[in-house]
Amino acid sequence: MDSVLVLRRLITKRKNTSYATDFNQEAVALVTEQGFSVSEAAASIGIATKLIYN
Repeated sequence: MDSVLVLRRLITKRKNTSYATDFNQEAVALVTEQGFSVSEAAASIGIATKLIYN
């Protein structure tokens, strides 16, 4: 049973993607300077909404 749990963790483990500082600043600028909502900004650059809050 333990080996099944280990295998599931290996299969489902995701790598966290980190974005360059410039990319993060651009995303925030869409909201703060250009009047996009957070969800609109995230959709326009293809990332999850929660990443802009981070």
